[in-house]
Amino acid sequence: MSISYKERIARRLTLVTALIVLVVFSIIYLVVDFTVIQRIDRELKLETDMHVAQIFLVNGEILFVHKDEWKEQDHSQIQLNPIFIEIVDMQGNSMDKSPNLGENHLSFYPDRAKRYEAWTLKTGSKEVRQMQIPIFHAGKKEGVLLVAKSFDDTRELLSNLRNILLLLYPGILISLFLAMRFLAGKSIEPIQKIIQKTNLISQNNLNERIPVAEPNDEIAKLTRSINGLLARLEQALIREKQFTSDASHELRTPLAVLRGTLEVLIRKPRTSEEYIAKIRTSLGSIDKMSEMIDQLLSLARVGMGNVQVEEEIELISFCKEIAEETARNTSRKVALVSNLNKPLFVKVNEKSLQMILTNLLQNAIKYSQTEKEVVVQVAVHNSAPFIQVTDHGIGIAPEALDKIFDPFYRADATVEKGILGSGLGLAIVKKLATESRLQIELDSEVGKGSDFRIIFPSQI
Repeated sequence: MSISYKERIARRLTLVTALIVLVVFSIIYLVVDFTVIQRIDRELKLETDMHVAQIFLVNGEILFVHKDEWKEQDHSQIQLNPIFIEIVDMQGNSMDKSPNLGENHLSFYPDRAKRYEAWTLKTGSKEVRQMQIPIFHAGKKEGVLLVAKSFDDTRELLSNLRNILLLLYPGILISLFLAMRFLAGKSIEPIQKIIQKTNLISQNNLNERIPVAEPNDEIAKLTRSINGLLARLEQALIREKQFTSDASHELRTPLAVLRGTLEVLIRKPRTSEEYIAKIRTSLGSIDKMSEMIDQLLSLARVGMGNVQVEEEIELISFCKEIAEETARNTSRKVALVSNLNKPLFVKVNEKSLQMILTNLLQNAIKYSQTEKEVVVQVAVHNSAPFIQVTDHGIGIAPEALDKIFDPFYRADATVEKGILGSGLGLAIVKKLATESRLQIELDSEVGKGSDFRIIFPSQI
């Protein structure tokens, strides 16, 4: 059976508090026990010192300095806190004792006769606290003085204290558990409100947010974290809807061209030249769709966020190889520029960097005039290596700079000039760069061209 979080909190706090209360009660009992015993021991020591100075043993005979002191009332009968006194010889034989002992005798322990040490023992039906001290005459030990005090009242006090603490303990624990349970319920009320509000939020109302409670505590931080998650989910859903809409639109156009061309072909017989022209138009539409599907698959693979294996590559030779290959495939001028006089090594996923650089070069060639060359620069700035791809094309308008990396986005100037494209190349570049922890910077001026910089982490 599952236990609610409120119950778990109450039980844990009660358990911890129970241990603390148990320790406190134990300390209280031990302190009281130690204090009363110390007080009795001090009284025994005073009594012992007082009587040992008044008693002498001479040749086995007991002599008193003040005989009347020995016959005082508190030594002759049992009172509230009576003092018991007994004198024994070195063999433990009783020589004299206070009348209040009656038929009982105090216990003699030869090994304890040299120290001020008290102990608790039974004398008849009574419990006493006893101390003993040797009696000397002319430097010779003649006997031992035994002094005891009733321990019954002290024992009753300690027993009552123990019983009270034992009775209080379960009552305190029950009260603590109920209080902790109530306070835990009050403490998680804001969380329950968050749960209720979160359960009401679905795909249809992702724009709703959970009210942030005051003060600025952990509950408020949790609320802000959930609101942040909802905001990211909302943006992801908007991007997904926009992406689906744009992909459908971009694929619909070549499909419409292909369908229209085929419908025209079947209306009536055509010459072979007309068939060839229409077939080429159809193949162009198919090629465009194939290219777009390939880019969509690339974009989807990038979005999966797989862990990429980084490897060390030499950046200048790597860029030179891709620049030469692009120049051969496109029959365009692609120049590599670098002022470095030694190899430049970076750690990056080679396939990702190859796709980034290839897409940037193809983008630069597409938007540059045929006679203009594309420049690839490899350099280091503030210990950070970078690759810059420069074209001398139509440039990008300032209002389009923030959108240029969005999927399917194409600037108005490119559409007006009839430059073909799907708007996915730079989106792939952005995602690959983010996944590879690379930074992208863009400088562009309409009519002059664009500079795309791929900045690597500092190599220091």
